[in-house]
Amino acid sequence: MHRAIALPLVLLLALVPAAFAGDVPPAPETASVVGPQERSLADLNSSPIQDNSFLVEEAYNQEDGDIQHISFFQRLSTGDWAFTQTEEWPVHSLKHQLSLTLVATHADDFNGSGWGDTFINYRYQLVGSGDTRLAIAPRLSLLLPTGNPAYGRGMGGPGLQTNLPVSFQLDKYIVTHWNVGATWVPRAQDALHQSARSLGTNLGQSFVWLVNNRFNGLVETVWSSNPQVVAPGRTAPQYSMYISPGIRWAHNFNNGLQIVPGVGMPVGVGPSSGQLGMIFYLSFEHGFRPAHSR
Repeated sequence: MHRAIALPLVLLLALVPAAFAGDVPPAPETASVVGPQERSLADLNSSPIQDNSFLVEEAYNQEDGDIQHISFFQRLSTGDWAFTQTEEWPVHSLKHQLSLTLVATHADDFNGSGWGDTFINYRYQLVGSGDTRLAIAPRLSLLLPTGNPAYGRGMGGPGLQTNLPVSFQLDKYIVTHWNVGATWVPRAQDALHQSARSLGTNLGQSFVWLVNNRFNGLVETVWSSNPQVVAPGRTAPQYSMYISPGIRWAHNFNNGLQIVPGVGMPVGVGPSSGQLGMIFYLSFEHGFRPAHSR
């Protein structure tokens, strides 16, 4: 393992033992969407970790007045890596959420690293919330071509992405999350700046084991189809599939701040057989008065 990967892993794992204390979360009850509230340490300690999966999107919007900063890094055995930084803000209520995702990436087939494409995201809490057994929150994203396709860092043109996350709590210990989505780029480009229409699809599913309110185990499975431009007006299919076990844990503070680190290990199966990777995840979630609706 490269030292650049081993050191962050050691630092993250050193925080794990503090997260094992806590009670098993109670069985979920159906609840209505509530207005803005201040989060106390007691509230955080009595609530399970939510909206902190790595590869599969959970169907929980930010509560009114709470914002989240999410850092994600993944490196594969192929030498490819990607880093994303996402900022999530509620818009006047739990129902509406805006977020911005910035991407840095490196493709081993190309020299150097740099910024990838940028995503501006809107998600609507269609059904439920983090307090209900079933939650559904469709997302629509605008893809901005800020990455250079000549270096394998972007699609080469603007596009749209959709995703439908569905979250369902089976019992007080197990939560499942399900995703289906698509990415459409009408004029995608390759390294030679040849262009063609690209329509990719993605599927995701995960099981989250609520060991207690501050420590979770999870297994995520993701599949995607990402057509690559190979000639003017032509694309070739490219598929990937990974199963990724992981853990996440929470550190809660008196001022309402919650820090959630996590690690995962994606294992390639099917079209990605033989590939291994590491995931490092870090989230900061806290109240922010300008994000309140009043």
